[in-house]
Amino acid sequence: MTTQDLRTSPLPNADPTSVALSDTPSAAHPAARITRLAAGSYFLLAAVGGVGTWYYNLAYAASVDGGNYLGDWFANAASSSAAVDIIVVLVVVSVFYLREGRRLGWRLPLVLLFIPLSAAVAVAFAFPLFLGLRELALGRARSHR
Repeated sequence: MTTQDLRTSPLPNADPTSVALSDTPSAAHPAARITRLAAGSYFLLAAVGGVGTWYYNLAYAASVDGGNYLGDWFANAASSSAAVDIIVVLVVVSVFYLREGRRLGWRLPLVLLFIPLSAAVAVAFAFPLFLGLRELALGRARSHR
């Protein structure tokens, strides 16, 4: 990701080139501290989500000889419930990525990156990552008003 990709424009008439990733809100400002804390929390949850899901994905791959990963999502009623839940969430967050990314003025390739990340890595990784970057972008936009 480049600085150019993360430029934001949360207001319809705002200049999207006016806020860059390198702009850091003042550490003395309480709102900036809260923004960084929120973003850091999202980034921590993204790491936990990525490591937690892939720990079990790799354990599955090591224990099953040529198993049917997606088929095993529906092995019983409990796993089927969780599978339907995550599939619906994946569709919803994909729409959210597109709408919110557009509202923030992010470039489409950056926004589209979150959809395969959600499907291939984990929603538990990609969604908090998106929210952390969104929090930083909104904090920068607030500090420039």
